[in-house]
Amino acid sequence: MAIMIKTPQEIEKMRRSGAVVREVLQHVRAHVKPGVTTLDLENLAESKMAELGATSAFKGYRGYPCVLCTSVNEQVVHGIPSRERVLLEGDIVSIDCGVVLDGYYGDSAITVPVGTEVAPKAKRLLDVTRVSLETAIKVVRPGATLGDIGAAVQEVVEADGFSVVREFVGHGIGTRMHEDPQVPNYGQRGAGTKLRAGMVLAIEPMVNVGKPGVQVLSDGWTAVTEDGSLSAHFEHTVAVTAEGAVILTQ
Repeated sequence: MAIMIKTPQEIEKMRRSGAVVREVLQHVRAHVKPGVTTLDLENLAESKMAELGATSAFKGYRGYPCVLCTSVNEQVVHGIPSRERVLLEGDIVSIDCGVVLDGYYGDSAITVPVGTEVAPKAKRLLDVTRVSLETAIKVVRPGATLGDIGAAVQEVVEADGFSVVREFVGHGIGTRMHEDPQVPNYGQRGAGTKLRAGMVLAIEPMVNVGKPGVQVLSDGWTAVTEDGSLSAHFEHTVAVTAEGAVILTQ
């Protein structure tokens, strides 16, 4: 496993990519409301990326057709934006976005409530998933391990009775979208690869209300919960520095 260590100059370039991702997500998020289609969100993101001079990291990746992944309710990740998928009051939609700017990648995801009448369980799922990401980021420092990150996510999620998706994991990121190492959202403290300054990781908890199992639909991309329960996804691109974690997409 060849883990790429980035120079401070490279991390600065990744910070610029991360800033674009953040701006695209904020722009799209502002337009999430009942009656909007996931293709509407896609079009907003694509024009914003062009305006900011960045290229999509997703479109064309292994044949993926869009710049966003929009995953609604029981969809876990990799939902393909479409004209047919209309957002309804009370839905939750995960919006995952990646860009390339000057050869360096940024990747981040948020899950957003649609309208104001979102069920308490769904709100709790969003809160717990977000907190699990924040808790994981707090353990990032040289000498900590990948197991520390996974355990931090798992402990927060399972304490609330939710479950962590295991089939999909976070990843290293840099001049490619997916680099070593893989970053699971479960694990044992002290286990796994030790973190070193200059590593950059996309940490991305995917959390289900029900059981952890997922299946991929016939489109070859959209992953859904096996039991039909709601799922949420939050992600940041995070650099490991001597001082600890620096979030490049915040």
